[in-house]
Amino acid sequence: MLDLAEVITLGALTREESRGAHSREDFPDRDDQKWLVHTMFRYSKEEGPQVFFKPVTITRFQPKERKY
Repeated sequence: MLDLAEVITLGALTREESRGAHSREDFPDRDDQKWLVHTMFRYSKEEGPQVFFKPVTITRFQPKERKY
């Protein structure tokens, strides 16, 4: 569980925007130009967790900001 907590924290620190439940005071706005991606990790014993990004494939619904 500590490994999972580490990658969740690293992913949140890497993503410089606010989106859905992920909210940052230093980056209060959503940024689809840069961050409409899946945040992924791979792990190696030598380097630890390494972040990479995978493009989102938009199919049926266009992404839009949530309005509550």
